[in-house]
Amino acid sequence: MRLSTAPRTDHLAFAAALDQALTRPESSHVWSPYSVATVLSLLASGARERTREELVSLVGKDLRGHLESLDEAAAPEEGLDLSALNGLYPRADLPLRPDFRGLVHERVAAEVEAADFPGDAEGVRTRINARISRLTHGLIDELLPPGTIHADVRFLLVNALWVAMAWTTPFEMDRTTQRPFHTPGGRREVATMHRSERLSHARARGWSMVSLEGGHGLSLDLFLPDDRSPTPPPLRAADLGALYGGRAQQQVELALPRFMVQTDTSLLEPLAELGVHEAVSDRARFDGISEAPLKVDAMLHQSVLRVDEKGAEGAAATAAMLVMSGMVPTPPVAFTVDRPFVFALRRRGALLFLGRVSDPVDPGPAR
Repeated sequence: MRLSTAPRTDHLAFAAALDQALTRPESSHVWSPYSVATVLSLLASGARERTREELVSLVGKDLRGHLESLDEAAAPEEGLDLSALNGLYPRADLPLRPDFRGLVHERVAAEVEAADFPGDAEGVRTRINARISRLTHGLIDELLPPGTIHADVRFLLVNALWVAMAWTTPFEMDRTTQRPFHTPGGRREVATMHRSERLSHARARGWSMVSLEGGHGLSLDLFLPDDRSPTPPPLRAADLGALYGGRAQQQVELALPRFMVQTDTSLLEPLAELGVHEAVSDRARFDGISEAPLKVDAMLHQSVLRVDEKGAEGAAATAAMLVMSGMVPTPPVAFTVDRPFVFALRRRGALLFLGRVSDPVDPGPAR
């Protein structure tokens, strides 16, 4: 079987850095590198001077190349259950740069509409939430909570994603059994799926990796650390690069819990940990977006992923609100997931979802 595309180096570096900033000891989380990277890369494309430098240091210098790679991952294809949205909602009287408007129009599933923030902020919030809820099949029902959209907002940038993948070879339902999982709070029994077959496998830098294929370039990559501590160590870009580069087909005895993870978070604090400061200050320079002085007021992200015997379903959404600123082959290997682990749901060269499971929440058998 031909191995699926490995992600770009800049995408892996971004994903690893922000994932470490989002990690909390002994906790599960999930987020979408695809969704957040799309929003940040668009903002970086319209930023100037120090504001641009800080964003580029996180998402990489090749902004257009990164965006094109993300678009490829979200490209429609017959038989593929994937929906995306790249929405740009400026206040009607905000003078947008034509180049930036065009850059957004080039994205997959682009939507550019004026929004009446001063006259109907609540209506804008309700409509965008409903749009995202429909696209994500109700998995993300309210990305924008009350108060996030207000009269001072000049510009709203939204990315949303929904994807469902069926395993190329489903897990047999009658092989799902209760099996010990070593959570941070102690050992407990969890519903665990089992499979024995040739899978893409790698070992490198203190990690093991197995990939479950789903067709259309989709795969769920599972990362299990040799370190058995309650919180897996950071999975760094070099680790990911070595694992993706070292993949080979291998007979694997896989034991994997059914799980569901969901996260709702503000991204401003973790982005600040990674050196993004100017974009939210009165020193922000987004001259490539508009001649009006703008700064980031809020950046919200929600993600959910469910994995069961039939496949995986995930949804994510990211929103950035801008306001006016004050100034401008070996023997079979055992891959038993019985302790905290890291996962990535990937399509081609983009990590659609990335997260970790410390204490599996069972979503129930495949429906």
